[in-house]
Amino acid sequence: VNSPGFAGGDRTSIELPQVQRDILKALKKAGKKVVFVNCSGSAVALVPEMESCDAILQAWYPGQAGGLAVADVLFGDFNPSGKLPVTFYKNTDQLPDFEDYSMKNRTYRYMTEVPLFPFGYGLSYTTFNISKGRLNKKTISAGQDLNFKVNVKNTGKYDGAEVIQVYVRKVDDAEGPIKSLRAFRRVPLKAGETCVVSIDLLPTTFEFFDPTTNTMRIMPGKYEIMYGNSSDIPSGNKLSVTLR
Repeated sequence: VNSPGFAGGDRTSIELPQVQRDILKALKKAGKKVVFVNCSGSAVALVPEMESCDAILQAWYPGQAGGLAVADVLFGDFNPSGKLPVTFYKNTDQLPDFEDYSMKNRTYRYMTEVPLFPFGYGLSYTTFNISKGRLNKKTISAGQDLNFKVNVKNTGKYDGAEVIQVYVRKVDDAEGPIKSLRAFRRVPLKAGETCVVSIDLLPTTFEFFDPTTNTMRIMPGKYEIMYGNSSDIPSGNKLSVTLR
């Protein structure tokens, strides 16, 4: 491929090819309502498309029945509840150099900047409210389970499903990840319905890298439990637990 953004068979940027961006802008300028279905195998930078498109549906590589699946979502026959398994960056400049092997600013676990769409993000045709979470214990011993509970309500007009995500950070680990997804639960709710979501956090939830032994192991210390419907955690959705 001899075109800007490509080097042979490799991409040199995560933005859309300019010709595709120009088409979307022209359609918008013509007064058309633009719904962009993006078929890609990885994250694409879509900052201009947030302005030139009225909606964006990430379809990945959907396979043989992909057309039917996309049509069901676009025509409202199915209420989507998928969540991003990767971070969508704003542009190529948000990514460290390819030859830089440090983890700084890579993936949701180490990124300090604000991405376009965070890991775990996903929309629905309905809305949900997640209440204040709670833990059954503030201190546990190594090998013990910890139980997390939170109330979730479908506050919209349509039946749907939300995905409650639980992230963990080892407080005194300066070199460790900012957060790590350790549990999640998909919750189907009818319009107006509320339920209590209970998630058991197993001992391996608190397994992190120990540089003194060069191994992954469960270590005593203070941990922060974060929860929400993506890796973009609201400031109030944080709990503390101590592992003895």
